[in-house]
Amino acid sequence: MLEYHVSARRIDSHGSEASTKEARITIDTDMAGRADAFNPAELLLASLAACILKGTERVIPMLKFDLRGIEVSLHGVRQDSPPKMIRIDYEIVVDTDEPDTRLTLLHKNLQKYGTIYNTLAEATALAGTIRRKA
Repeated sequence: MLEYHVSARRIDSHGSEASTKEARITIDTDMAGRADAFNPAELLLASLAACILKGTERVIPMLKFDLRGIEVSLHGVRQDSPPKMIRIDYEIVVDTDEPDTRLTLLHKNLQKYGTIYNTLAEATALAGTIRRKA
């Protein structure tokens, strides 16, 4: 089993900070919001994007997948009462010359072996597509 540790602290009424290993991120915990930091919902979406990107790094050598680049766009829908993320949609855009069947194989591997992906898929409606960069 792998284990992770993150600690977070309130800096002031405008923001907080999370840290792990040698990394730190500012968190938007200001009730008015702030443009220079991720709020909790955006952190959740960024975590899913990171899972997809890290999963790509893990599977491309195994699949011998030719990849020049990859981008992930996400959209989350949050309901107010009770507050929760009810839907997350994503689009993966891959810069590659691989055939469509290989794109589908990459997508299936990312869905099957992603820790954050599988955790969120159990908790909310999660749907996405993969396509070749134009």
